Amino acid sequence: MANLQQRLETLINQHILFSPNTGQIRLFDQRMLLMQGLALSELRSELLERLGQAQAKAMLTRLGYKRGLHYFEKVREIAGNDLDLAAALGMHLAELEGFVLNKPIEKMQIDVEKGIFNGDYYWNNSWEAEAHINQFGISRSPTCWMMEGFASGYSTAMFGRPVLWQEVECTAMGHAACRVIGKPLKDWEEAENIGGFLKIEDFVDLPKHRFQLPSSNALSGNDSALAELVGASAGFNTAIYLLKRVAPTTTSVILLGESGVGKERFARTLHAISERADKPWISVNCAAIPNDLVEAELFGVERGAFTGATTSRPGRFERANGGTLFLDEIGSLPLSAQGKLLRVLQENEVERVGDTQVRQIDVRIIAAANNDLRKAVEDGHFRADLFYRLNVYPIEIPSLRERRDDIPLLFSVFVERYAKKAKKAIPGVTRRALDALWHYEWPGNVRELENLVERASILVDPDEAIDLHHLFSGGEKISFQGMGISHTGKLAPFTPPKDRAGNPANMKIIRELLKQDDISLAQIEHNIIEQALESHDGNVSATAKFLKMGRGQLQYKLSQHTKLDR
Repeated sequence: MANLQQRLETLINQHILFSPNTGQIRLFDQRMLLMQGLALSELRSELLERLGQAQAKAMLTRLGYKRGLHYFEKVREIAGNDLDLAAALGMHLAELEGFVLNKPIEKMQIDVEKGIFNGDYYWNNSWEAEAHINQFGISRSPTCWMMEGFASGYSTAMFGRPVLWQEVECTAMGHAACRVIGKPLKDWEEAENIGGFLKIEDFVDLPKHRFQLPSSNALSGNDSALAELVGASAGFNTAIYLLKRVAPTTTSVILLGESGVGKERFARTLHAISERADKPWISVNCAAIPNDLVEAELFGVERGAFTGATTSRPGRFERANGGTLFLDEIGSLPLSAQGKLLRVLQENEVERVGDTQVRQIDVRIIAAANNDLRKAVEDGHFRADLFYRLNVYPIEIPSLRERRDDIPLLFSVFVERYAKKAKKAIPGVTRRALDALWHYEWPGNVRELENLVERASILVDPDEAIDLHHLFSGGEKISFQGMGISHTGKLAPFTPPKDRAGNPANMKIIRELLKQDDISLAQIEHNIIEQALESHDGNVSATAKFLKMGRGQLQYKLSQHTKLDR
């Protein structure tokens, strides 16, 4: 314990900088502030008085959550694969900032691969509890919201799946000390309610009288459009804020962002929180409609209008009347259709192909584009007047690279869904796979993450942790150099074990074995399997895949080798 404390102090001393000459304090190369607790206490008090306890708690918890996420992003570079060091650093940082003094009631249990996380601590000398008593007196409920958020955010980033810390005793309530318990979000009763600060509902005030957000247990296929809208990143929050502001209006909205960022899911959410939630939702991918059928699909067609038009049918605008029409990849519309679309938007009326009757419509338009429409206008591929008509309220959806803080939350949603579809239990994820998720560039964004998790849920064995070869087996390029702690306790490069298994060092071992006079083929095989197991951290399934043999076959050989060792 003394050695660990010494290592913590050494690491902090190496990474903290007080520079009054430049007006900066930096820790782990992040800008820090040293400010009066009294000033922050008064701000906390004002939030409570102006917003009420529920909203103030959500805001302060979320602030702490982000603080924890950002800290672990830097700690991961230092602690590498050493979870004990990472956890201890997190607690030490809270102490260094003056929030609490951590005292374990039981030793914390963390096993990422088995999905185990259990923490039980006393928070002594809590600043938040003290501030609350000074401002409001004895409380009827726990008050250490920023610390709950900090511990949850830090643990979530470390564990790779949502972890929630809840205060069960608080000195602001009259207890001798603040006591907190931490465990995976899914293991808490009423998880949907207590984890609300991570959910979309907390920010958009869904009209519950018309629309009820389905629980994650009931989501599948297109019904899952809202399930992935979880997050804590700044870019995500900005997009949600803009959605909330425009929802009560009928203003046209254009969603911008790379392919795969979830523009349709954001569009569905906008419809769900609008006054049109109980009216039709119609979605059309403009790029998927042949050019000669675009007008018929959008505006409808009368019988006999062209060869093959054997019946009259309404277009997407008529079908969406009273509700919302989502025009995805609108930049791919031909210029002729763009002109007619502009008229529909301006006049709120459509005329079917081959018809003379004009039909009034009331449709809210949400468009989406993954290309630069301004450049398309300059190049003559998109009408300027239509662009300005659509660009009334643009919302930029950030790429997954810009919202890496949300990867553990999204990953958990997808694992839960696809594990259920695959009818198998998936307890956790390996450290090297988690590191790869953080470092990968995500060219396919959220859609790619979902696809990789679906693939992994098929490849992984029941009760096995998701590993690198389960996720990245489709030709994805992973290029990252993690850092770990060597056997001497020093920072050292960490290479994924799967790569180590085939390096020349293992071939040297085989050559050395062959030089022995009394070596048998069984003993050589035994040594090769032992080396492969060690390279894959004892993971039998991963080792079997690497050796190109079945899991059962490998287990049989391991049982034979046990006899050989005797």
